[in-house]
Amino acid sequence: MDYSTLISQRRRRLGEIDDMMADPSFFNEPKKAGEVVREHRKIKQTLDLWERLETARRQLEENDELSRGDDVDMAEMAREEIPGLQAEIEKLAEDIQYALLPADPNEDRDAIVEIRAGAGGDEASLFAAELLRLYQRYSETHGWKTEHLSSSPSEVGGFKEVFLRVTGDEVFRTLKYESGVHRVQRVPATETQGRIHTSTVTVAVMPEAEEVDVELKADDLRIEVCRAGGAGGQHVNRTESAVQVFHLPTGLYVRCEDGRSQGQNKERALQILRTRLYEMKVREEQEKHSAHRRAQIGSGDRSEKIRTYNFPQSRVTDHRIGHTSHNLAGIMAGDLSEFTAELQKAEMAERMSEAGMR
Repeated sequence: MDYSTLISQRRRRLGEIDDMMADPSFFNEPKKAGEVVREHRKIKQTLDLWERLETARRQLEENDELSRGDDVDMAEMAREEIPGLQAEIEKLAEDIQYALLPADPNEDRDAIVEIRAGAGGDEASLFAAELLRLYQRYSETHGWKTEHLSSSPSEVGGFKEVFLRVTGDEVFRTLKYESGVHRVQRVPATETQGRIHTSTVTVAVMPEAEEVDVELKADDLRIEVCRAGGAGGQHVNRTESAVQVFHLPTGLYVRCEDGRSQGQNKERALQILRTRLYEMKVREEQEKHSAHRRAQIGSGDRSEKIRTYNFPQSRVTDHRIGHTSHNLAGIMAGDLSEFTAELQKAEMAERMSEAGMR
């Protein structure tokens, strides 16, 4: 497929952005400026890919010609380089296809990760805590920052629910594949007869909303303060620092008590609420434009069983793409790269097919 027209459009757009960025008033609106800078970076990356692809194609043509020449040694060297050039061209052509797809407007956003224990009681809450550590370690390998927003601990040291904020480059684009039901199969520490139990944990990865995305009207909110519970010493037990926020139109409810002050807990609760409302809005838009969106890779349907962690067999299987890994220990230590790469590849193939690029 000839992408030269799309590449020409990108070059024109890059020129327009260069002119915008040269304006002394460009950074007067930081949010808008940040979006434009990110667009500039993406276009530059796409054009760099295109230049590398064109260079590899020229080299292949030259090697093909040399391989048929009279100089035997030169012809042999040229033939040896041809398979590598062909593989490079195939990979670069695929990368260009991905780069030219319409961008998801939420890809560059930070994310709020909600982890909830499902079926399995205490064992589910313990696995929720393990998933929290997994995502924290995975974030560290990407240079992202994590912030514990809110949690409801279980009596056995796990979590009934926990919210984690992750900030950095392309956080939502990378983490969104984790949304869904995670199933764990193992022998719990409390099991005396060695029986394998099955538990579930639900993960929702939501693009973090900003104030301009969702307007929270005072009349739509009921905010209550109360005494926090759990560990924390005298501060937690003696002050009404916990905050509960009810969104009356939707019935959504958020409680935060992990912060050191009532103000901090209120800010975190509103942040989570705003993100949940924004996620609902995004889902409604997606379903309008794609009737089969729920079946797609990367749709983030939290009711879908996406992955099984089988501890006795040291096996992890992602059911959306049928990919299995036997590196369970590495995955639980935060190495999700194998699954992320396969899921991104599957989603891009799906999107290219939808866009008529395959």
